[in-house]
Amino acid sequence: MSDMTTQLRIRAGTSPADPHSMRFELDRDVQGGALASFADAASAQDAPLAKAIFAIVGVKTVDVSGAVVTVVKTDDGNWDALKHLIAAALRSSISQFSAPLGQAVRIAGEARTDDEIRLAVQDVLDRQANPAIASHGGHVSVTNVQDGVVSMLMSGGCQGCASSAATLRGGVESMIRAAVPEVRDIIDVTDHAAGATPYYSPQSDGPATPKRPLLYRPVPPDMITREDGQFLISPDYLAPRLGMDAETLRAAMQSGEVVSQSLSGTGADAGKTRLIMRSGQRVWAAEIAADGTAHEIPAPRAATNAATASTALRDRIRVHLAGLTAADVPVTYGQLARALGLYMPGSIGKVTQALEATMLEDAETGAPFLAALVVSKLGDGEGAKGFHQQARALGRGAAPGEDERSYHQREFTGAAALLAAQT
Repeated sequence: MSDMTTQLRIRAGTSPADPHSMRFELDRDVQGGALASFADAASAQDAPLAKAIFAIVGVKTVDVSGAVVTVVKTDDGNWDALKHLIAAALRSSISQFSAPLGQAVRIAGEARTDDEIRLAVQDVLDRQANPAIASHGGHVSVTNVQDGVVSMLMSGGCQGCASSAATLRGGVESMIRAAVPEVRDIIDVTDHAAGATPYYSPQSDGPATPKRPLLYRPVPPDMITREDGQFLISPDYLAPRLGMDAETLRAAMQSGEVVSQSLSGTGADAGKTRLIMRSGQRVWAAEIAADGTAHEIPAPRAATNAATASTALRDRIRVHLAGLTAADVPVTYGQLARALGLYMPGSIGKVTQALEATMLEDAETGAPFLAALVVSKLGDGEGAKGFHQQARALGRGAAPGEDERSYHQREFTGAAALLAAQT
C-alpha cells in the first residue's frame, strides 16, 4: 500500500478564468473510471475520498471524473495551503480504500442530478470556454440548475457586450450540450443593461415577508406602460432580453415569431399581472403590481421547453400512456423511457419535455393532465418539479390553499379515470 501511495503522481492547477476551482489530474482512475459529484460534506459521508477532502477547511465542492478530481474552494480558502492537503488526502484515500468513492458513483448513462449537472457544466466552462473568453476580459459561470435548466451569468467584458448572445447560444451552449446531455435548457440571467453584476440571491424585506424569487429585478419606469387596457413594453428595453435588436423584435412580433401572454393574478396575487414574452430561443417575464411598478421575474421555462419538444416523441408517449390500464399506473420517468426504448444519456430529459408538451395539449382541451400518470419515483406518488412548474405556467397549478401533493393526486385521479373508461 505504501508503494502505491508514493507512486501516485498528481498534477494540479487552477484555471485563470476561475481561480476558485483546481483540477487534480491523477495518473490512474480513482475508482474504475467512476463519476461522482459531491455538493457538500453531508453528501460525502459514504465516500472516504470525498470525506477526507471535505475535512479540509476551505473546500466547497468535489467532483470526480475518472482520473480527474476537481475541487472548488470557498472564497476565503487559500490554494497555497489547500493544494498540498488535498493531494495528501487523495494519496491516502486511494492507498487505503479499494473503493474510495464508496457507492456514491454514478452508473454510466444514468442521468446526473442538478448538483452534478452544475459541477459538470462549470467544469466544461472552465476547461473549454472561459480560457478563450478570458482573453476578451469576460467570464461565464453557472448560478443555478433546476430540473436540468441551467442559469448562467456572464461577467466582465461579456456583460453588456452585443455579441454575448451569440457567444452563449453559439459556442458555449454547443460545448455544454455535447458534454452534458442532461441539460434541458440554458438561460442567460445576466443583466446586460446594467453593466454591473446584478444580484441573484433571494431577498426579503423583513422576517414576516416571504423571500422573493431568485430573479426579482425592478423594471425602469416607463419601460412598461398601459394603454386601452393593454400593457406595452418598450422594444429598446425588451429586445436585448430576447437576444435581438429593437427592429428585429418589431418584425418578429409582426410575423408571430415572438408571442406575448398576459395572466391575471388570483388569491394572494390578486391585482397583479404577469407578462410573458416568448421567442424561438428565449422567454422573458415580468410581474406588474396594481400600482404599476414592475419587476422581472423567473420565466416559465417549462412551457418554452415543451413547445420545442419532439412532436413524434410526444405522440408516442401519449399513445403509450393511453394504452395503459389503471392498474399499470403510476410509472416513473425511467420506466417510461425504457418502455419507449430510450436508454441513451439525456433520455429522461427528452421524455420530460415531451410530457410537458402533452400538458400544453391537455390544457387547451381542458382534459386532465396525462403527464400526472408519471411520477419521480414509485411509492410516494409525487409529481416532479417540472410537472408543477408547467402546470402553474399553464394556469392549472395547485389552487389557493392546496399543496402540490394534493393537486397532483387530483390530476392523477382524473387521468386514471380516463384510462379506466377506455377499458
